[in-house]
Amino acid sequence: MLAVARTLVHRDLLLALRRRSDVATALLFFVIVASLFPLGVGAEPNLLRAISPGVIWVAALLSSMLSLGRLFAADHADGTLEQMLLGAAPLGVVAMAKCLAHWLVSGLPLVAIAPLIALQYDLAPGLYGVLALSLLLGTPVLSLIGAIGAALTLGLRGGGVLLALLVLPLYVPVLILGAGAVEMAGAGLQPDGQLLLLGALLVLAAAFSPWAIAAALRISME
Repeated sequence: MLAVARTLVHRDLLLALRRRSDVATALLFFVIVASLFPLGVGAEPNLLRAISPGVIWVAALLSSMLSLGRLFAADHADGTLEQMLLGAAPLGVVAMAKCLAHWLVSGLPLVAIAPLIALQYDLAPGLYGVLALSLLLGTPVLSLIGAIGAALTLGLRGGGVLLALLVLPLYVPVLILGAGAVEMAGAGLQPDGQLLLLGALLVLAAAFSPWAIAAALRISME
């Protein structure tokens, strides 16, 4: 199973490298959305520091959603997904491997570039690590939850709108905890509680989401 998962992750990463424009679109969207807020609300430093955690987290959340529709669409279109359903490897393992590849392509770059975006908001240097850690714990949860919605809406007309309606309410706890961790650190308090809750959400999502994704894929393929 580990060999299958490793092969699937390697395959999806190679496909992503061949479609660099899709990866660049999500990353550019994140940069543009996060950069527009200082222009819209003004250059008052205290205001920018106050809104920066929420703005960066909302931009990361919306950016991660851009690529969810393509998570299973290409494999569904060329028949690869049907072969995966019929294969010997558990479908939950396949789903987990695809979610990992999705996060490496769409989530990890956001974690890397977020501290640079935070420079626009005059965020205190000591908060960059908390921001990056909160995104490192939260963005995989976004990929896992979003994959459930992507599997349920696979092949549906207008599935993008339905996907957003399904997953956005489930993203709210991750958004609150992620932005709250940075805000707590900025107020001089310990953000350990929010970060531990994010870690717990990641463990729960990693344990149960692959099998929910597998069930949703079987329903969509019937």
